Amino acid sequence: MTRPLIMTGIDLPMEPSCGSTIWCSDVYERLADEFRVLFLGLPGSGTWKHNFPETALLAADKQPYGPGFEAYATQLTDEVGDLIRAHRPDLLHAQHLGFGLALAFARAAGPIPVVSVAHGTDVIAARESEQALEVFTEVVAASSKVVVPNPALGFEVDRLTDHVYTDRLTTVPWGVPLPPAPTAVPRPWACLNLLHAGRLDANKSTITVIQALALTRTRHHLTVIGSGSELPLLKERTHSLGLDERVTFMPFMPREDLWSMFPGFDAFVFTTRQLEAFGLVAVEAQAHGLPVLYGDLPGLVDTLLDGGLVYKPGDAPALARLIDRVGADLPLRQSLHSAAAANARRHNIANTAAQLTRLSRTAIKGLR
Repeated sequence: MTRPLIMTGIDLPMEPSCGSTIWCSDVYERLADEFRVLFLGLPGSGTWKHNFPETALLAADKQPYGPGFEAYATQLTDEVGDLIRAHRPDLLHAQHLGFGLALAFARAAGPIPVVSVAHGTDVIAARESEQALEVFTEVVAASSKVVVPNPALGFEVDRLTDHVYTDRLTTVPWGVPLPPAPTAVPRPWACLNLLHAGRLDANKSTITVIQALALTRTRHHLTVIGSGSELPLLKERTHSLGLDERVTFMPFMPREDLWSMFPGFDAFVFTTRQLEAFGLVAVEAQAHGLPVLYGDLPGLVDTLLDGGLVYKPGDAPALARLIDRVGADLPLRQSLHSAAAANARRHNIANTAAQLTRLSRTAIKGLR
């Protein structure tokens, strides 16, 4: 019997440069027993060892929201229409409720059911841009189901669409590939080796931990791994605060390399300021035994629970006090290590794939 075909994708380069592309690679590999999956994306370096068995590269030139976005969406819609006619998918998964490719899926779908997946950056964009909100709403309206990773993000999707599509929202908790056992262990010193990793943009607010480091009583060390638009500012602020010897910057690295570094750290700092759909790298850190110090945001609290400690998002003095507290209290740190690893066990990517499989089967049967 031929497996049904799911067409999905993100109009970003085919690179592991954000949690969304990594999450898709993890999840859709695990749907392969039940479905064929064709993943669409923009050209990248060609070096990413992703898990998509079938891919197609898009030719449209990426355009952000603004005067050129509608023409970009039209070109994507034409490309998607051609791919639909060529491959005849049974189901479309529209990643990001407001991205151009999701809009193209919504417009080109015809009788094919659409399941859309919220990722967080789409919700932030819809909060800030009327054009983004219009796209966001159009994608939700075209979807038979709208997947959210936690109730907090579902609340925002519902609010932004004026509660018109509440019955389409369904929570599918996200997950990560779990190691057999934690690799990091608590170490008996007050001077912490802290890690921050991920995309370096304004919402990730890495500047908060750099400013916090200048305020701590103990000379903790911070390693920042990643790339993004905020990197020059972060380096400049590090220098101006006299922290050059206490902050190390490293470029983005493949996740397996990042995982191998976790045992060398005492805690992970996650500084998102506005909204976070899941916090992929923070859960990975927990799975390896690292407690997470994170901004008190509803979605993150749902995900990370007591496998870390919270501070007011963007409040550098509060984060500085928290870092010193964790450094000075070894029993607390030991307890947090255990809680972090235990919490991460709730977020097994296999469970995410199983729920998405059931939802996809139902969507396809609904058409028939």
